[in-house]
Amino acid sequence: MRFLIGSAALCALLVAGPAPAAGAPKPERSCFRTEDVNGFTVIDDQTVDVTITPKNVYRLTLFAPSPDIDWSLRIGIDSRGRSWVCEGYDAEIVVPGDIVGLRRYPVTAVRKLTAEEIGASRKKKG
Repeated sequence: MRFLIGSAALCALLVAGPAPAAGAPKPERSCFRTEDVNGFTVIDDQTVDVTITPKNVYRLTLFAPSPDIDWSLRIGIDSRGRSWVCEGYDAEIVVPGDIVGLRRYPVTAVRKLTAEEIGASRKKKG
């Protein structure tokens, strides 16, 4: 019986793949508070950049295309249970509509943009 349990555990480890190397850097987790958002830029119908400060911009990827977000003058960010947004499914983008009312689009990914990406985005707009 011990052999079977040990074999099952060994198989589970092999299927899971190699363990991360000790001392390997973890990706830095960057978060923002919904109250600190002071602007947004629609990249496409499934991507929105939110601005906290000129040097702190986060790219939000939506679960599904939002055909009404690109001409909306305002959006909201509804965080789930707390005011911090750190990763996908922490928040929803809320878009007000004239006929349908509020539309909600779950966020599936959150990534802080690099200074180079922010600069490139500003060049495209200008």
